[in-house]
Amino acid sequence: MVPILDEMEAYASLNNIPIMQKDGIAFLEEYIRKNHVYKILEIGAAIGYSSIRMANISEKIKVVTVERDENRYKEALSNIKKANKEKQITLYHMDAFDLELEEEFDLIFIDAAKSQYIRFFEKFKKNLKQNGTIISDNLSFHGLVETDKESESRNVRGLVRKLRNYISFLKDNEEFETTFVTTGDGIGITKYKK
Repeated sequence: MVPILDEMEAYASLNNIPIMQKDGIAFLEEYIRKNHVYKILEIGAAIGYSSIRMANISEKIKVVTVERDENRYKEALSNIKKANKEKQITLYHMDAFDLELEEEFDLIFIDAAKSQYIRFFEKFKKNLKQNGTIISDNLSFHGLVETDKESESRNVRGLVRKLRNYISFLKDNEEFETTFVTTGDGIGITKYKK
């Protein structure tokens, strides 16, 4: 394990910053290896944890990532530098909806504001290569999406409702097909229909 990643895990835990669960990130890394993924767009850098993990797989991998929160952006910038990944990771400080990209990616990884997943999907699907994949994280949202138990918080209830809408959106999509896995906090693997 690279020491910077241990540091980041401790920092995330201490500061309540959501990073991918261990088995979720292991699944993502394995997927990237198996499918020869080299160009990745990540929506939601947070502190740069998953982009560094993805870039560590191969020196050929290029990651474009975006983070709108200034403190997290600065933290991610610092971590990318410490990990010596500046050549592989391009980090933008802006709202993902303001990011305009022409290039196409092998993988688009959505791991940002849960309430905006459908909008992220709709905005960036044009940047997906024909045989590419969109991977969405946190579809289980700590098991709340699958249960009927109402959360105390109105905010959490709203997020759960939006994630359920997103899952329905993926299931009913005419253009794409999605496989759901329960690994980590629930992951959707979406590809163009053949």
